[in-house]
Amino acid sequence: MTTTSKDPQPIILPKPKGTGGKPVITALKQRKTVREISDTPVSPQVLSDLLWAACGVNRTEGPFGIPGRTAATASNSQEIDVYVVLPEGTYLYDPFRHRLEPVAPGDLRALCINPGQADLVAHAPVNLIFVADVERLIHTQGYQEPGLKDPEVQKSYYFADTGLMAGNVYLYSASAGLAAWFHNCNKPGLMTKLRLRTSQRVLFGQTVGFPVSSER
Repeated sequence: MTTTSKDPQPIILPKPKGTGGKPVITALKQRKTVREISDTPVSPQVLSDLLWAACGVNRTEGPFGIPGRTAATASNSQEIDVYVVLPEGTYLYDPFRHRLEPVAPGDLRALCINPGQADLVAHAPVNLIFVADVERLIHTQGYQEPGLKDPEVQKSYYFADTGLMAGNVYLYSASAGLAAWFHNCNKPGLMTKLRLRTSQRVLFGQTVGFPVSSER
């Protein structure tokens, strides 16, 4: 997954395994927040499975004829994007082609948490940033739920939808023996570095890797 900082390239992810891991009940029992995460890299296959679990395509035709995802969204608006912050650069996860598209070169991990706390995530191998695009709520292809054009109601939808994705990440992490931590992030810094549009909202971060006690 290594790219040059000057010219990051798309990352073609391996096909999600779709099998293995611990049973759901076991993963629920073991789900927890772990803030002490080692700098041990995760494999391309683990990253692939992690992103697919978060919000990958799990059926070609979901509600309103739009491909279905592993996490539900309001009216199947699919308004949450997942940005993947790796040591060598930041990428946007494309769930339909299951690949990472380069967004910004260099190490932005210090922005994945509130200012002053960068040391907590600066060495973790993977940081996910959840970003909402309210344009997709307003112009969703499916049934237009009342309130989707109301900014206050939109918040309730995109916060809930992000929580569903973060929950999937927690369960996959518990199943795969990974550590995960859902937290706030440096929203102004990420808005600038990711060159986001005015319709986009940086919401939360989630750090994933092996717990420091793991022998890898």
